Amino acid sequence: MIKTIIIIMFIILGGIAGYRERSLSGNGATAAVIVGSAVFLGFGIKGLILLGLFFITSSLWSKYKSSVKKDIEEKIAKGATRDWRQVAANGGSAALISIIYYFQQDLFWLIGFIVCLASANSDTWASEIGTLSKRKPVYIRTFKPIDKGTSGAVSSLGTTAAIFGSMLIALAGTWLFHLQLFHFFIIFLFGFLGNVIDTLFGAFYQQVYICTICGIETEKKVHCQKAGKRIKGFHIVDNDMVNFLSGLIAALLSMIVIYYVTIR
Repeated sequence: MIKTIIIIMFIILGGIAGYRERSLSGNGATAAVIVGSAVFLGFGIKGLILLGLFFITSSLWSKYKSSVKKDIEEKIAKGATRDWRQVAANGGSAALISIIYYFQQDLFWLIGFIVCLASANSDTWASEIGTLSKRKPVYIRTFKPIDKGTSGAVSSLGTTAAIFGSMLIALAGTWLFHLQLFHFFIIFLFGFLGNVIDTLFGAFYQQVYICTICGIETEKKVHCQKAGKRIKGFHIVDNDMVNFLSGLIAALLSMIVIYYVTIR
């Protein structure tokens, strides 16, 4: 009981630290504490280490050369400081699976949990590192160069970052939970697949607005302190929804593979 209280205190302190470092907003810190507590409930300290690895590396890449990314932040909905929606989008599926695993400790839930984090890490690394590419990315709907920060755009640097982002979580998860080499490849592949799904959703379904004041195309519903005009995508499909769905779908697909290949 005392150990649990101490761990929860560390989770709360982690949320406060994220807030002080401006990696999290106030409600983002609260959401991070809830996600961290759920992960600890299901997967203990090992789960927290994996979650922390994702959060720390993603935050570092978000802040890396932030001055260079300032113009791009006008186009994208998220910034370096994450609110509760962004925390839920990246960690909500992992938290939900953690709670389920607490009651039903099957291997495929563990794999799904790690894939959620691998997918989130892959996507975040792709976004944060890919925007530093010297070349314009290619839009997957037209295969033509497009402005950096456009959802559905890919670059060689961003794709490479996505691969290593997924690989890091897959390696750490395999080591922490003493999994087999086969499990590592499943986590790595489906973690990267989550980033691919995110890119496809971003290109075909995510909402894009045009600012009626300055004319910039952006993911932000409000720009220049005025509501923008939606020119693409579905109204409810914003960046947070895309992140949540891509990670969840990748996790579910990996769980199906694990269930039919190794458990059934």
